[in-house]
Amino acid sequence: MVSFGGIARKFFGSANDRRVRSYRSRVAAIAALEESIKALSDEQLAAKTQEFKQQLAEGKTLDDILAPAFAVVREASRRVLGMRPFDVQLTGGMILHDGDIAEMKTGEGKTLVATLPVYLNALSGKGVHVVTVNDYLASRDAGIMGRLYGFLGLTTGVIVHGLDDEQRRAAYACDITYATNNELGFDYLRDNMKYDRGQMVQRGHNFAIVDEVDSILIDEARTPLIISGPLDDRSDLYNTIDAFIPALTADDYEIDEKQRSAIFSEVGTEKLENLLRQAGLLKGESLYDVENVAIVHHINNALKAHKLFQRDKDYIVRNDEIVIIDEFTGRMMPGRRYSEGQHQALEAKEKVTIQPENQTLASITFQNYFRMYAKLAGMTGTAATEAEEFSNIYGLEVVEVPTNLPIQRIDEDDEVYRTFEEKFKAIIVEIREAHQRNQPVLVGTTSIEKSELLAAMLKKEGFTQFNVLNARYHEQEAYIVSQAGVPGAVTIATNMAGRGTDIQLGGNIDMRLERDLEGMEPGPERDAKEAAIRAEVKQLKEKALAAGGLYVIATERHESRRIDNQLRGRSGRQGDPGRSKFYLSLQDDLMRIFGSDRMDGMLQKLGLKEGEAIVHPWINKALERAQKKVEARNFDTRKNLLKYDDVTNDQRKVIFEQRIELMDATDLTETVADMRHEVVDMLVTKHIPERAYAEQWDAKGLKEEVQRLLNLDLPVEDWVQEEGIAEDDIRERLMTAADAAAHDRAERFGPEIMTYVERSILLQTLDHLWREHIVNLDHLRSVVGFRGYAQRDPLQEYKAEAFELFQALLANLREVVTAQLMRVELVREAPQAPEPPPVMQAHHFDPTTGEDEFAQPAIFAADEAIDRDPSNPATWGKVGRNELCPCGSGKKFKHCHGVLTA
Repeated sequence: MVSFGGIARKFFGSANDRRVRSYRSRVAAIAALEESIKALSDEQLAAKTQEFKQQLAEGKTLDDILAPAFAVVREASRRVLGMRPFDVQLTGGMILHDGDIAEMKTGEGKTLVATLPVYLNALSGKGVHVVTVNDYLASRDAGIMGRLYGFLGLTTGVIVHGLDDEQRRAAYACDITYATNNELGFDYLRDNMKYDRGQMVQRGHNFAIVDEVDSILIDEARTPLIISGPLDDRSDLYNTIDAFIPALTADDYEIDEKQRSAIFSEVGTEKLENLLRQAGLLKGESLYDVENVAIVHHINNALKAHKLFQRDKDYIVRNDEIVIIDEFTGRMMPGRRYSEGQHQALEAKEKVTIQPENQTLASITFQNYFRMYAKLAGMTGTAATEAEEFSNIYGLEVVEVPTNLPIQRIDEDDEVYRTFEEKFKAIIVEIREAHQRNQPVLVGTTSIEKSELLAAMLKKEGFTQFNVLNARYHEQEAYIVSQAGVPGAVTIATNMAGRGTDIQLGGNIDMRLERDLEGMEPGPERDAKEAAIRAEVKQLKEKALAAGGLYVIATERHESRRIDNQLRGRSGRQGDPGRSKFYLSLQDDLMRIFGSDRMDGMLQKLGLKEGEAIVHPWINKALERAQKKVEARNFDTRKNLLKYDDVTNDQRKVIFEQRIELMDATDLTETVADMRHEVVDMLVTKHIPERAYAEQWDAKGLKEEVQRLLNLDLPVEDWVQEEGIAEDDIRERLMTAADAAAHDRAERFGPEIMTYVERSILLQTLDHLWREHIVNLDHLRSVVGFRGYAQRDPLQEYKAEAFELFQALLANLREVVTAQLMRVELVREAPQAPEPPPVMQAHHFDPTTGEDEFAQPAIFAADEAIDRDPSNPATWGKVGRNELCPCGSGKKFKHCHGVLTA
C-alpha cells in the first residue's frame, strides 16, 4: 500500500528536490552571462570586483549581484585554476550563500564550490572565514584558491599553528581567511584574555563556511576548547588510589558499556573504605561523607581507567605519555587531555609520568563558538542522517545536491558471520581476489587495534603489498590516501583517515606531480617527466576502471550511519564505477551491545555453519534501526550538554562584552563610582536592616566593613548616636566621604594614570573571579544531576544556582575593585603593562601531522613580529612547515630550507 506522502513525492518531488529546483532559474541566469563574461580581458574581469563593491555601496544586496558575481568566479576559475564549476556546483554555492549545509558526495569539488559564496560575501568587506579540520587542508586550500581570489583583487590569509599575533591579525584583516576550527576558537578565547583592544587579532564573526561540517559541529561538539594553567602536583595520590583497583573483584563494581559508566557495589565500597583507612586517606567514617568528595571522584576515575578505557583503542602510550585516540577518526590527539583527573588516572594505570592537573582559564564549545557568526554554512559528503541536529542546534537546513554524473557504485548487502575469526578470514579472501584482478581496495576499520590485527593476519597469509593508515602512521596520511586508487593497491584505513584528499582511480595526479617533481628545476627534463607521469596515471586509471573501480570493504558497522556513509562515499566519485560491502560478526561491539542476545542461538538453529555468512536486506534494516537508536541517544546527550553549556555561554558573553567595553572606555570614573556606591548601599543595607530600631543597628560591624572596603576611618558609631538620624543620612555621609577620597586620589595622580589603573584592576579582578566561577560551575554541573532523585529538574536547578553564583561574582567584583582602588598608591612613573597569567596551555592537536601543537606552555602576550633577513636563516626563528620559506623562493618551507633529510 502506497502512502499519500509517497504519492505526493512521486508527483511533486521531495522537499529537497523542490529546494534544488528553486535554484534552476539563477543557474540559468549565470549561464546566460557566460559568453559576455568570457569576452572580458583579465583586467576587465578583475575590475568587476570594484564594480560589485560600488553597487553594494549604492544600496544593492548580495542577492542582487549573485548571478553576475558567480559568473565572474566561474570564468576566473577557468582561467586561473583550469576548472570550470559545473551547474550542480553553482547550486551548492547558492545553498552555502543562503546559510545552509550543502551535502555533496566525495569528489564533487566542494573546495571549488566554496569559492563562489566566499567571493560574493567577501565583497561586503566584513571578512569571510573558511574553516577546515587541519592545518594541512587550510594551507593547501588557501594556497590554491588564493590564486583565484588574488586574480580578482581580494586578499587571502591563512591561520595555522605557529603564527604570532601580528601574523594572525594580518590574516584576519584579509578579505578571506582560511583556518582550522581549533585555531579560530583559541584565538577567540585568547582575544578575551588580552588587556588591550589593540592586541586582539579577530575582527568579528560575519560569515563562516565550515568544511567537513559534520566532523566539526557534530563529532567534536562535545569537546570544549580549553585554555588552562597547572595546579599543584598530586601524583602520589593517583598512584596510591590506582593500586587499589587490581585488588577488586567483579563483585565489587558494576560496568555499563552502553552508558560508559562504572560504579562500586556495596561490597566494593566497604572494601575501599578499609583500604583508604589503612592508607590514611579516609576522613570520617564513610566514603560518602562530604569531606571525601574529592577522593570519591578520584576513585571513580581510577575504576573507569581500568575497566572502561582500553589501550590501543581509546588511547595509546607513546613517549612516556597517554595520547587520546579520536573515537570517530581513529587519529591521535596529542595535546588533548581528559579533564577532571581522568587523564591522570590513565597515566597512573599505565605507569607513565603523571602530569599535573590543570585549572580552566577559558573555554568554549564549537557549538557556541560557531553560533556567534551572523551567517553560518557548511559542506560535507554526509550530513542527512544528522539533519535534525543541525536544524535544532544551529538552525541549518541540510540540502542534498545531486551529483554531476550518476553514481555507478554498487552497495552490497552486509555479510554477517558468527565470530571475529570467521569474518576476518572472509575479508582476507575477498582482498586477495580483488588484488588478483587489479581492483584497488580500501579497507575501513574502527580502531588502531583492528587495523593492526588485520595487517598481521594479511602478513601471516603471505600478503605484503598493502599500506596501513591509522593514528600511528598518519604523517604520510594525505599521500597514501591519494594513491589508494592505483590498480591492485590495498589500503587499510582507520575510520576515514585522510578525509579532504580525493581517492582518484589511477592515483591523484596532483600529489604524484608534487612528490615526484619536488626539487626539479623548470625545463625540458622536468616537462618530460611530468608528461610521463600523466601518461602513466591515465593508463593506471583505465586499468582500475576495467577492474571495477575502488572496492570499499568495511570490517564492521560504526555506531553512526554517517561514518559508514563516509567510508562508502570514497568509492564511485564523479560517475566512476565502484563497490562497497560491510563484513560483520556477532562479536562486533554494535551487534554485541545493541543486537539481540538470542541472534547467535537462532542462527545456529537455522544451521549456520562455521565460515558461512548470512546475507539478507532484513539484517541491514535491523542494524540501521540499532544505529538510529544510538544516534538518537548521542544527539540527546549533546542536546542536554548544550542546554547546560548555554547557561555558561550566556554568562561568558556578558563577561567578554564587559571586558571589551572596559578596554574601549576612555574614562572609567563613572563605572568605578557606580561600583563604589553599590558597595556603600550594600554595607548600609546589611548592617542597618529595614524597619529596625536604632539600637538594633550594627554600628561596630559597619565601621569595620567601611575600614576594610573603603579604607576610611569614620566615626560611624558616633553618627548612630545622633538623635533622629536615618539610614539614608548615614548612607549619604558614607558616599560623600568615599567620593571625596576617590576624587582626591584622582586629583593627585591625574586622569590618564588613574584611568589606566582603574582599567588594569577591573580587568585583572574580573578575569580572576571569572576563572573561579568556571570551576564552581563545573563542580555544580557534576553534582546537580542528583537533584533528580528529589523530583526536581536538574537543569532548572542548575540555571537557578548558576544565576546566584553569577550574582555573587558581580557583587564580589564590586567589593574587590572598590577595596583595591581605595587603597592604591601610585608614583609618577611610566605605567607598567599588567602582566598576563604566567603560564597557560591550550589543548590542541594537528590531526594531519600528529604533531603536539600546544605541548609546551605558552605565554599569551603580544609577541613582537620577527624581523627576518632572507639571507640569514639565524634570524628566521620558528618557521611553520606550511609557511612560505623566508628565503623568498616562493616555495613552502618544508619544500625549501625545511626539507627533511635522512
